[in-house]
Amino acid sequence: MGGADAAHRGGGARHVDEPALPDDIKASDLDRAARNELRTLSKDNADAVARHLVAAARVIEDDPAEALRHALAAGRRAGRVAVVRESVAIAAYATGDFALALRELRTFRRISGSDDQIALMVDSERGVGRPDRALEVGRAVDRSSLPVEAQVGLAIAMSGARLDLGDARAALDELERSPIDLQVIHPWSLPLFEAFATVHEELGDAAEVARWRTRAVNAERVLDEVDGEQDSMTVEVEAVDDRGAAPEADPSSEDGRS
Repeated sequence: MGGADAAHRGGGARHVDEPALPDDIKASDLDRAARNELRTLSKDNADAVARHLVAAARVIEDDPAEALRHALAAGRRAGRVAVVRESVAIAAYATGDFALALRELRTFRRISGSDDQIALMVDSERGVGRPDRALEVGRAVDRSSLPVEAQVGLAIAMSGARLDLGDARAALDELERSPIDLQVIHPWSLPLFEAFATVHEELGDAAEVARWRTRAVNAERVLDEVDGEQDSMTVEVEAVDDRGAAPEADPSSEDGRS
């Protein structure tokens, strides 16, 4: 047992196969909830893990392969910490390594007891060519117990699996089970609106395709405008106008979120 614990609590010295960490990345840059999960580690090791997680999040959009290298470095140092396995899974998914993403997601789920990443599991099953299995995984979860964003993500992933199987009508039914909100623009509004447009395109309904694409364009514009003012937020606005005019975001209604 000592060897495993030593690896779990290991020191902060850089391992030879770890990517270099930029000097401007600090352990304190990691959000508090994630830092709390690292309390079982020695301070030096926790700081190194935190910095790798921050580095992974910083580059995941532009360089997912580098993000995965940082996440794996964190995983070698703290493989029994849920947030670390979650980070590896997200980075693996971003690189298209769906088999690795699935393995890490299962471990994350076992350690944390959380279904919050169920949409990524469903989509990773699709990625390895198992849409039927993807639907089984999604159906096994009580959607009402999930956070709203996770419910939306699951609906989109399940809809994609239905499309993989050639059933566009069932794909639309999956999307319509999501908590659709046309009065408020959320970070998840854009992918949901785009998913509706894709499904209606498969169904051959040009009017609905145009309607949902307009909503997606307007949602993207509103989110981009507010993104220019602060790093992350929940954006509350009036209903997105289907005729093409998105209302202005009300800065007083923004709720900062990390």
